[in-house]
Amino acid sequence: MRQFGLIGYPLGHSFSKKYFSEKFEREKISGNAYALYPLEQIDQIEALLESTPGLAGLNVTIPYKEKVLAYLDEMSPVVSEIGACNCIKIDQGLLIGHNTDVIGFSRSLLPKLNAHHQRALVFGSGGSAKAVLYVLKELKIPFVQVSRTPGEGMISYTDVDRQVLETHTLLINTTPLGMHPDLESAPAIPYDCIGPNHYLFDLVYNPHRTRFLQEGALRGAAVENGADMLVIQAEASWDIWNR
Repeated sequence: MRQFGLIGYPLGHSFSKKYFSEKFEREKISGNAYALYPLEQIDQIEALLESTPGLAGLNVTIPYKEKVLAYLDEMSPVVSEIGACNCIKIDQGLLIGHNTDVIGFSRSLLPKLNAHHQRALVFGSGGSAKAVLYVLKELKIPFVQVSRTPGEGMISYTDVDRQVLETHTLLINTTPLGMHPDLESAPAIPYDCIGPNHYLFDLVYNPHRTRFLQEGALRGAAVENGADMLVIQAEASWDIWNR
């Protein structure tokens, strides 16, 4: 039995286990299983590897996409560049890090991206944000990061005013704000400055439409959640584990 799973903490509302379990049943893929491995500390990955000899691959979610790098034996060029990993292939005891967030975000962003979406605001600075920034660089879309703790190349939420929103029409939320059960939270920006020229993308998928996206849709903006991104990155993980 080949075993796969998801590490992170907490894992109460995981997409991955349901997706892969249904995939295995639907496509009649026998001899494979997928489980959740909530790790309170990243160093518990060592005990997990020892106690699960059939482990062939892992997905990695909050808060370990960056911390897991210390446990990898090899990294893909993308992981090396951005410093974040969300997919691990385990091959003869070696942990090989990949990043499928990059693939998922790129493919799910493009269908609604228009020529007037020329500058982006990226809310958050964690591992998911690193994948988003990589894609924006590839697409040659200038961006500004927005963080609660601004630093070099980052501004604070209080800096996001009408002028900033007029020139940055692509808004991407990489934070957990608005994720179930915290349904009322959203990036603290002046939503009355958003209009039909804006495109709001939220990596959160539960609920289907966060308050961030609701505020955008109410004002005629294009909106997209993280559901398609998750499906794309899950299939990319499966490809990695089987090649």
